[in-house]
Amino acid sequence: TPNILIIEDDKDTAEMLRAYFEAHDYKAASVAWGQDALRLVKNDPLPDLILLDIRLPDMNGYEVCKQLRSQRRTSEIPIIFLTERREPVDKYSGLELGAVDYITKPFDIQELVLRVRNALEHSKYQTLVNPITGLSNEQVMDDKLRSLMARQNWALMLIGVGGLDAFADRYGFVARDDVLRALSLVLSNSSAEGHPDPDATFVGQMSENNFVIIVEASRARDLQDRLITRLKQAVNYFYPAKERGVPPQQRPALNFMLGALTDQDGPFADYTTLKSAALSSMKTI
Repeated sequence: TPNILIIEDDKDTAEMLRAYFEAHDYKAASVAWGQDALRLVKNDPLPDLILLDIRLPDMNGYEVCKQLRSQRRTSEIPIIFLTERREPVDKYSGLELGAVDYITKPFDIQELVLRVRNALEHSKYQTLVNPITGLSNEQVMDDKLRSLMARQNWALMLIGVGGLDAFADRYGFVARDDVLRALSLVLSNSSAEGHPDPDATFVGQMSENNFVIIVEASRARDLQDRLITRLKQAVNYFYPAKERGVPPQQRPALNFMLGALTDQDGPFADYTTLKSAALSSMKTI
């Protein structure tokens, strides 16, 4: 059940919103002061969405939003401003701080509920993809692995990248994230190449350093050879431009591992056994 926090100093508005959302099967709580809201989100459970007024007795909503966005624990909570301020500059200020929507009073309550629902659905989707690469994360990948238990003619490939910590120490975390994005593109493009059906290939992320590809077993050998070639060709371009001419032994080394299994390597007791077997099959390329 979605949990909504209403930060609103008008008691009538706060009570109306709380009662309406509870009638639509949401959990809802309200506070009138910004500091009360900031104290509340330090405890579990976190709200799934925040409705935030700009004019509060102790601090303005912009400052509340800024503080929420600055903390790792609360930085991803969807925030919708709900305010009397109608000037474009006010809306721009709210959106620049990372709010997902800006609604002016008086508002249509049914429209508000729809916007809240859409924001929650978008937020739920965002939790299913890696924020750096945009690939499906471990939760989605585990569902895919479970589905393989009842299928035949599949191949599971794991691709890992090593040396990222030393790489980040020298070039920074932005450069490391660029490596992960570039690697995800190499894997996605190589997997889709020569196949007309994009749904026939799944590319996901098991962890920050390990990627997963699921294809038909008949495509596994060609894809494995293609990946080895592409990764060896691309690795130099994963480095910042000024470092590409530096001898490899004088810069942090990035190395790649690859493992592959098919349904013929089973049977596997469950998807966790399959995952462990795939990790054990990985070798440096």
